[in-house]
Amino acid sequence: MPLTRRDAIAGCGAVLLTGFPALADAAYPARTIKMLVPYPAGGTTDLLGRLIADQIKSGLNATVIVENKPGAGTTLGADQVAKSEPDGYTLLMATSTTLAINRTLYKKLPYDPVRDFAPIGLVAAVPFALIINPTIPAKSLPEFIAYAKSKPGLAYGSAGNGSPQHLGAEMIKAAAGIDIRHVPYRGSIPAMLDVIAGHIPFMVVDLQPALQQIREGKVRVLGVTAPKRVAAAPEIPTLAEAGLAGFELVAWQGVVAPAGTPRPIVDQLAAQLEKLKADPAIREKLTTISLEPLPPSTPDGFAAYIRTEVDRWAVIVKNSGAELE
Repeated sequence: MPLTRRDAIAGCGAVLLTGFPALADAAYPARTIKMLVPYPAGGTTDLLGRLIADQIKSGLNATVIVENKPGAGTTLGADQVAKSEPDGYTLLMATSTTLAINRTLYKKLPYDPVRDFAPIGLVAAVPFALIINPTIPAKSLPEFIAYAKSKPGLAYGSAGNGSPQHLGAEMIKAAAGIDIRHVPYRGSIPAMLDVIAGHIPFMVVDLQPALQQIREGKVRVLGVTAPKRVAAAPEIPTLAEAGLAGFELVAWQGVVAPAGTPRPIVDQLAAQLEKLKADPAIREKLTTISLEPLPPSTPDGFAAYIRTEVDRWAVIVKNSGAELE
């Protein structure tokens, strides 16, 4: 049974009696908190990280800075946080890539997603969409599948090897029985620009950067990968509705700290995440950037979720054939 907040605090009683840790916890935060985002500035994860940083700043009367450290499929930033002091002053905007996909994708991962972090909370889900160049003679998913079957080896772009966009296209390949060829890019935007230009015919893309292009007719959307229609674009059917029964691909984003961070600090931060998700204005902001706020989350629940997601994504990664050194 997951520990409750009361159980966690009660379990720290012997430590609190010593005085010093209690004083340290009571003073938190006493200096600047750094939120490390392992993606470039301006992207979906960065935008969410800055909203969270603002919440922690106001909720805990703290000074919070956001530092972007992209590279190596989020492993550079994640490794830095994993090796930081477990004092609550270094946090990581963590995604399903960082905490689940990379465990199987990399033969030598410099950190352990389960052992090296103290989970704080899940925040939002990231839906994806299947988009095609408008010149392709397909107006629906079944028509596109028929087209792809008539063009063996049809190329598709992705945000990079082992990215959710890559894995999502491979899931479509398996579900639809089509023969397609992967062309990895360094990020979703360059790949999407080549779909718009007609250099590659299609891709699975995170919905946030694609939505404006979809509405301007620069790309055609055939469905979203979420289990239900996305609040930011309710007019777009799910791929399951469009013809791939049971299809679902949703990435997620949350916050973690280095393993060993005191539980009272973790609980303070977790409470701020829940306040953020419960704020109607913030929920509206998340919707505008095509994120789906997730239900209430606890540190223990998030820890259990990470373990199940490592196993779930391992199957997807292995089936895709993606593997990096």
